[in-house]
Amino acid sequence: MDGGVEELMPRLLPVDDCDLTEDFDPTVPPRTPQEYLKRVQIEASRCPDVVVAQIDPKKLTKKPTVNFLASLKISGCQPAPEGYSPTLKWQQQQVAHFSAVRQSLNKNRNHWQSQHLDSNVAMPKSEDEEGWKKFCLGERLYSEIEMLPDNENLGVDYIKVGFPPLLSIVSRMNQATVTSVLEYLMSWFGEKPFTPELGRWLYALLACLEKPLLPEAHSLIRQLARRCSEVRLLEENKNEERISALNLIICLVSRYFDQYDLADEPS
Repeated sequence: MDGGVEELMPRLLPVDDCDLTEDFDPTVPPRTPQEYLKRVQIEASRCPDVVVAQIDPKKLTKKPTVNFLASLKISGCQPAPEGYSPTLKWQQQQVAHFSAVRQSLNKNRNHWQSQHLDSNVAMPKSEDEEGWKKFCLGERLYSEIEMLPDNENLGVDYIKVGFPPLLSIVSRMNQATVTSVLEYLMSWFGEKPFTPELGRWLYALLACLEKPLLPEAHSLIRQLARRCSEVRLLEENKNEERISALNLIICLVSRYFDQYDLADEPS
């Protein structure tokens, strides 16, 4: 596998190793998370070497809202339990990788926007909160329906299990939609447990946020980091995969988006 090919999501978000069988066919819809990641890698390897910068000057002069100013007064993250805090080196590595992912996404955004979506991909309208929750998380998770046993779960029905944040999907989302979907998933996360599906979408949405952040986005990512720190306190096993994923999101919010008051103290 080419080490220079970048993935949209890091391996720290709970995904098994990408060991595929010899009959893997990249031309058909992926049936497993491993096949999806391989497809993302193949997509990335075909990107043209063209850099496109899109900056809206109006966003640079927008005044902070009352909600944004109020959010700055809210307390920071819950300190990590002993043994749960990541090292400074680990945090720096995640920020560097995340920065590279963002650059790759921005560099090839026009290319992915031009790609045709599969016929079963119907992206909801920006204001459709319930539609986006079902789209990202799947009807099974949204409706809290138990998964079928493995021998009955043939193939992947993305309507039921949720669409992954494919490059061809997230590249079509403007900043208003990215912020709205982040808000919808934050609303969900405020009352529901952390899942791999949620983690992958949160990472992808953070990768799509433009700097400088709009006030609404600024407030949302701070809420996100605080919620991750609260959920982390409830995990009894420091080696649980969710700990790495929660630490990663806190790290990116605090150290990439300059919310240093929310950062974990290195272990």
